[in-house]
Amino acid sequence: MKKLLTLLAASAVLMTACGNEQADVTKKSTSSSHQSKSSVAVSSSAANSKIPDSVKKKLKIALVMEFSIGTFSSQYIEGVKKQVEKFGGEVQVYNADNDLSKMASNLDTAINSKVDGILIDHGRKEALEAGVKKAIAAGIPVVSFDNDVNLPGVTLIDQDDYILAWDSLKKLAEDLNGKGNIATIWVGGFTPMERRKVMIDAFYKRYPGIKEVARFGNATSNTMLDTQTQVEALLKKYPKGTLNAIFATWDEFAKGATKAIEQAGRTDVKVYGIDLSDEDLQLIQENNSPWVATAAIDPAEIGEVQSRFLYQKIAGETTPDIYSLEPKLVEKDELPSSPIKISDLSKISKNWIPSTAATSPWMEKLEKENK
Repeated sequence: MKKLLTLLAASAVLMTACGNEQADVTKKSTSSSHQSKSSVAVSSSAANSKIPDSVKKKLKIALVMEFSIGTFSSQYIEGVKKQVEKFGGEVQVYNADNDLSKMASNLDTAINSKVDGILIDHGRKEALEAGVKKAIAAGIPVVSFDNDVNLPGVTLIDQDDYILAWDSLKKLAEDLNGKGNIATIWVGGFTPMERRKVMIDAFYKRYPGIKEVARFGNATSNTMLDTQTQVEALLKKYPKGTLNAIFATWDEFAKGATKAIEQAGRTDVKVYGIDLSDEDLQLIQENNSPWVATAAIDPAEIGEVQSRFLYQKIAGETTPDIYSLEPKLVEKDELPSSPIKISDLSKISKNWIPSTAATSPWMEKLEKENK
């Protein structure tokens, strides 16, 4: 968080736009990090720990999602299922196909099904708050990811979208030496996107020599292909020498932009993104790939941490109201030539260390009993 605090001190506009919220996230995130470190220390005596009775049975967990688009979502779901199944539970996925009304209905369905716990992925407060309150009243614990449902008793986790955006944008600025023309692919209506926009706005004040010539983007069932079409049109409008880079606020955007640039045979336009999946990683590793950097967290890890927080709640343990996972910047130049997966990054980078957040000493024993 030191990097972000330095940014806040240097940019007055950023301090006024997101200072209070980020300070709150920083405070609670730091507290949570201390909690997880102490939990890891205690886990050495896992064999002697008692598994809470509330998590010994086969728990039914609902995963209520706003959408499931691309490999990032697929690996996130895999992370949730992997962790819950290790604990002996089962997961029912409710996908709303980018329809908030359907998502609210799916949340009600999960509650009426009397599940043991609910995980929420994306969504908006106006659509979900009533349902979340209903779940809490029914005694069903809730852990939410990447939305603005901030209610007492609910743990809200995120990827720290401010750092995600800034790390990628800062790398872009450094590579352009602070001057050039770029396009931004962004879409509103999603909590993480609104947070990333705060950093985009601050970026142009910090680097006045970088000009945005276009901003566009849509979240659809074919986001990557739609983005590819949009970028193809962009490249025709801005011939070689007039566009230096594209900042993509989502890996589906980055994939579409990368494909368009490659097919156009352009080597002058680079892509800087947010998020990472195994598919994305291999695309970045391709020879002469224009996608040169992305700020990310392992999507499977997000699902695992979110699931562990939920099991802690079910076990009656205290969990933080807010927890931010720490992003890392992945650069093409630092990757090997042979294809790798996200799980291999910890062998390459000391910074890419799996999170131990939300780890209780009894969890190791519970996993062994359900092996």
